[in-house]
Amino acid sequence: MNIYRKKINRIMNSPAFTLKTDFRYGAVSFLLLALCMALGVWLQSVVFPYIAIKAILQFSLAIICSGLILAFFPMWATSIILIIFLWLYVLGSFGLALYPMAICASLGLLLSSSIQLIYQWDKVIVLRLGKFRKVHGSGLFFLIPIVDRIAESIDMRIRATDFSAEKTLTSDTVPVHVDALAFWMIWDAKKAVLEVEDYTEAVILSAQTALRDSIGKHELSSLLSEREELGKEIQTALDTKINPWGVSILSVEITDIIIPKELENSLSKQAQAEREKQSRVILGAAEVEIAKKFTEAAAVYANDPIALQLRSMNMIYEGIRENNSMMLIPASILDHMDMGSVLGTAALQKIQETKEQSNKKAEGVANDQR
Repeated sequence: MNIYRKKINRIMNSPAFTLKTDFRYGAVSFLLLALCMALGVWLQSVVFPYIAIKAILQFSLAIICSGLILAFFPMWATSIILIIFLWLYVLGSFGLALYPMAICASLGLLLSSSIQLIYQWDKVIVLRLGKFRKVHGSGLFFLIPIVDRIAESIDMRIRATDFSAEKTLTSDTVPVHVDALAFWMIWDAKKAVLEVEDYTEAVILSAQTALRDSIGKHELSSLLSEREELGKEIQTALDTKINPWGVSILSVEITDIIIPKELENSLSKQAQAEREKQSRVILGAAEVEIAKKFTEAAAVYANDPIALQLRSMNMIYEGIRENNSMMLIPASILDHMDMGSVLGTAALQKIQETKEQSNKKAEGVANDQR
């Protein structure tokens, strides 16, 4: 939990109470404080070797507690107050006997607060006596105690922020709820800190306004079918507005569009009717193609009556085979097919094939016997 970070309120743009930090107090700061403590213990043993070890341990514990307090409240005012309390503790409990260690502890608290470690993806704004001094990148650097302070630490990586527009009317007066996602980054840390009070909240509120404006310019059908174009339109509007703040919008994506239940049911019925209409059109086109093929087949059968008879018989055979049942056919159709002559011809051909196979077998047996 970061108590120094402003809480973003997307409805009311009222600033929340936050503590203004002056520096970062981390592991490197504790290391430098420990080195100063070690130097103080050595000087103390050289100047006043008769001081009891218990007194040195008690004062060392007070220094460590001071470092922990600075880690939670990293401000120059805190450092000065802690130094004053350490000197009062030394003078009240041990007199001037521990002044070498107290001097090193005071220097340690100031120097450990001055050394700063900045990560690769961060940039910090340094103010000197309240005026802009420089933008410092990653690595180690030192602040002048009390004079310099870190106004803001800026994360230069790409960020993803979600925003929404609730109950917004489209151009055809349909209330919709739209959720969107914006990918953005800071390209100028100085402008982001000096030009706008809270760039994160400014980006979110500007994105919501741009989303509402874009929804009001489009109909519901275009919102549902042209999400990518809507995202590009919002991105262009946002870039124009927030680019002077040192912030750039990389992309805007529409994640969800929620419409009223009543309208959702009517749209479902409309889509179902459209699909039924399309299926009927496809079925009609198929009937036209089938009719063309039948016309071509009729032309072939008109010139070849035997082929027509064979096709009729094949249709009867397929019907009996598929249904596996008896089929009643009028006698006039059978007379027209002349099934007697056709079947006789087929039977005669079958008999001839059977005789040929028998003769081949007999010749084969005779050859084996020889």
